Amino acid sequence: MLIGYARVSTREQNLDLQLDALKNAGCKPDYIFTDKISTSKPNSDREGLEDTMSHLRQGDTLVIWRLDRLGRTLKELIELVNDLNSRGVGFKSCMENLDTTTPGGMLIFHIFGALAEFEREVIKERTIAGLRAARARGRLGGRPTLVALDPKKIALAKKLYADRNMPVTEICDTLHIGRSTLYRYIQSA
Repeated sequence: MLIGYARVSTREQNLDLQLDALKNAGCKPDYIFTDKISTSKPNSDREGLEDTMSHLRQGDTLVIWRLDRLGRTLKELIELVNDLNSRGVGFKSCMENLDTTTPGGMLIFHIFGALAEFEREVIKERTIAGLRAARARGRLGGRPTLVALDPKKIALAKKLYADRNMPVTEICDTLHIGRSTLYRYIQSA
């Protein structure tokens, strides 16, 4: 039996596209479960996913619209698919045209997983190397701190703001400061 799962991140988003794709893939409407919740929440908070997992039996296939609808990280996704595989449950993703019920589909899934993990490690290495190189040149990174406020700039900001002839946005553009910095200047009386 094909059992579908669809998820959107916020209550304002619409599930129709995913539901249509799952129905076209052969899932019956009574066996499509949904969540309107971010994947930053643990799986235990996703009632639709819990219902989906409880309905899956050996020989069934979990069908999703896209891989990112099921898990936030590739590691999480691979663990979930491996759990399904150990239970004798297949996995299909409509957009990626991935079907782990076939040996080729399972191979492709593991290759995707390995490539994504490799990509994460390469990005991590590049980031660390870039940070080291920047530190070697004296750059610390992060948001610049306000060591000393320029008294002339503060006085000008206060004067322009008090005159009420210039909009706040224009004052900020003229002085090359952000809105919050302008208000901080004004309050530092």
